[in-house]
Amino acid sequence: MKFCANCGAEVVRRVPPGDTLERWVCDNCGEIHYQNPKLVVGTIPERDGKILLCRRAIEPRYGYWTLPAGFMENAETTAQAALRETLEESGAAVELGAPFTLISVPRVSQVHLFYLARVREIEFKAGEETLEVALVEEAAIPWREIAFRTVAYTLKQWFEDRKRGAYGFHAADIA
Repeated sequence: MKFCANCGAEVVRRVPPGDTLERWVCDNCGEIHYQNPKLVVGTIPERDGKILLCRRAIEPRYGYWTLPAGFMENAETTAQAALRETLEESGAAVELGAPFTLISVPRVSQVHLFYLARVREIEFKAGEETLEVALVEEAAIPWREIAFRTVAYTLKQWFEDRKRGAYGFHAADIA
């Protein structure tokens, strides 16, 4: 960051009074520019025991498989973001369930949240950021082609919970 989003003056990096971390600060207007982790929100869309996966058409991890998810927008709830991203990436309308995994990824300043979801109708199609969409049984999950560790963790927890017959909430940190 070079300039203040409030007044346009140059900013400096320092610890503001009453804070403990360096921030971008504008000495002209006093604005403190906080930079916080981004929230990635998605779903684990299930239908008849199969999971709806999307093959990525964008970087990072072009061509790898993932759950439908993406960055949360301003002025939306996490549930709204999960529904929007699922529809955008897979064309699938889902019934949203409970939050299932919450994973901190401090290396890239992100937090990933996945909701349980049920695919309402078997009508889905690849969105602009997706090469293809498929309903996949557990035995056919392409584990070596899963795009992100957060997605692999979420899928593993989902299948373990299914075997137990009860879905819980799972939190983790991925270094």
